[in-house]
Amino acid sequence: MAEAPKALECLASSMNIFAGRVRWVLIFWILTISAVSFLDRVNISIAGPSIEREFHLDHIRLGWVFSAWVLGYALFQAPSGRLADLFGPRRILFLGTVWWAVFTALTALVPARIAASLAVLVIVRFLLGMGESIVYPASNRLVAAWIPSQERGLANGLIFAGVGLGSAITPPFIAYIIYHYGWRWSLWACSLIGLVIGGLWFYIARDEPTDHPWVSAEEAAHISAGLAPAARSAESQSLPWRTILASQNVWVLTASYFGFVYVAYIFFTWFFTYLSTVRGLNLKASAGYSMLPFAAMAAGSFLGGWISDRVTRTYGKRVGRCISASAATLLAAVFVGLGTYVRDARLASVVLAGGAGALYLSQSAFWSVSSDIGGRSAGSVSGLMNMGGQFGGATTASLTPFLAKHFGWEMSFWAAAGLCLLSAVAWLMVNPDLQLRTSPAIAAGLTHFSSEEASYEENS
Repeated sequence: MAEAPKALECLASSMNIFAGRVRWVLIFWILTISAVSFLDRVNISIAGPSIEREFHLDHIRLGWVFSAWVLGYALFQAPSGRLADLFGPRRILFLGTVWWAVFTALTALVPARIAASLAVLVIVRFLLGMGESIVYPASNRLVAAWIPSQERGLANGLIFAGVGLGSAITPPFIAYIIYHYGWRWSLWACSLIGLVIGGLWFYIARDEPTDHPWVSAEEAAHISAGLAPAARSAESQSLPWRTILASQNVWVLTASYFGFVYVAYIFFTWFFTYLSTVRGLNLKASAGYSMLPFAAMAAGSFLGGWISDRVTRTYGKRVGRCISASAATLLAAVFVGLGTYVRDARLASVVLAGGAGALYLSQSAFWSVSSDIGGRSAGSVSGLMNMGGQFGGATTASLTPFLAKHFGWEMSFWAAAGLCLLSAVAWLMVNPDLQLRTSPAIAAGLTHFSSEEASYEENS
């Protein structure tokens, strides 16, 4: 077993495949994990009609199954981030992919004829959401250790391009399997893909650049030069929760991300329904045009990350991360607010998709700043931020149809545009150069505790 990594290392060195680019190999693989995670979370919505027929569920009860996933995903963002800080993103992401592969398969194994089938589905989907909560906090922890600050916009842009790619690929892929083999086989296929992706991740990844056999001295030096001093040492302790929770930066960033995810989830949850029932597009046209926002998200993520890094190198993080993200969110507000007033349904779809793309121009900035200010506690900081964001997504699922029913669909999109404006304003209150640090009093307490613990162990 020991010869295999050495043989692969020699092969990579001789072919000069990864020289100076190992960090980007890992980012590409996280992009793949990101896409697969969205495959595993969106597949249930495509299989929904089949599940309703087999389990004799109505829309409301199927909604409970959907909501169970969101609840598990949201509640465990911060704990998942802390696990990544403590045990490293390599192991935590691997365990996460195995976890959600298992519970995706278990979803397909739930029998329809037992009395408590609905309750079992709800529990399994809640546990699946728990497992998937690991993905982005753990990814951000890897970014904090592997990616120099000036490259984090592009790195996060690539990672979150997986959101659009996974969401765009899922409908035709799952629909094909359901049509030919049934909905259960579609989930088993997703489970197998997750296991393969997770196993390869564990093989190629390491928590630190200095631990990776493929990393050259030049790349290691380049990475180290772009990290904050506190983030360079693998021995640095994770920040206590009281330090993270006391940070105005963290709370403002979380509030802004609440608005971001609220708007994004309109496209994940209600856009297809809007096109088919409000705009009157047929099934084929609705399916085609509903993919536009996801393609725009993928392009916006990549482009926004690239722009953010370029501007940051020239004008600093304040402009490159905060001002650019604020401007992108304002642009999204314009597209989303005006899209519903375009009379032609197809043109309206394009305009609203432009809103999704503009929104995702700011996506990488959220994760780059949380990585910068969190340092080696980036998993915990970004997990807390993403928890707040997911509560925004959960709000969308119920508030959007309520507003549409009582005030019209225009109001639903105007509410989203308003949250874009608030998110843009919140960005102006973020200081991306202020890295979180433990206060002297807390640090002294931790040191005293560690000394007492060491003394206890020696006496034992």
